[in-house]
Amino acid sequence: MLEKARYIVVEGPIGAGKTTLARRLADRLGADTLLENPADNAFLGRFYQNMERWGLPTQIAFLFQRSEQLASFEQETHKRVISDFLIDKDPLFAELNLADDELKLYRQLYERLKPNARKPDLVIYLQAQPDILIDRVRKRGVESERKISEPYLQRVAERYATFFHHYDAAPLFIVNAESLNPVDKDEDFELLFSRLLAMRSYREFFGYAA
Repeated sequence: MLEKARYIVVEGPIGAGKTTLARRLADRLGADTLLENPADNAFLGRFYQNMERWGLPTQIAFLFQRSEQLASFEQETHKRVISDFLIDKDPLFAELNLADDELKLYRQLYERLKPNARKPDLVIYLQAQPDILIDRVRKRGVESERKISEPYLQRVAERYATFFHHYDAAPLFIVNAESLNPVDKDEDFELLFSRLLAMRSYREFFGYAA
């Protein structure tokens, strides 16, 4: 499945390592990357300080950014691409962070802005518990993320688990990113890559116990 996949998405909650893994896979496969740019979101730092006040502009800014990236990507269908975001997941954060009236406005924008993008050929979901996520967030030392709390990451992780429990729009490879660290450990990356090459089912789980 991996050998034929032209559009691969790596997803997971904050701190799971999706961007770094996307880059490693792109290097190995000789693919281009389509990556989020959190630093370009002028509201993100303020959001982590006051989520209620800055949730809506933060969400809208990300929605514009992602939809524009995907619209550009759609014009280059000949390329092999590894991305670190799935546009179908975008409402997850809106549902978590926005009041009802804000969520209604966001959904109207989402339906208008979401490009009719092609579906991924493969989605890799990095799954981890909040204590692991918060530790990795602290270690990478991004200034705008200093205010992220473990209870917030708990809610994010639960939303991701629910979303991917029901996700069936593309083949899904679920990685236990607690027992495995394919981002920082070369041996774990090689194990992951070999299992991806051997993937045959529409939905598979990868962990040391699997």
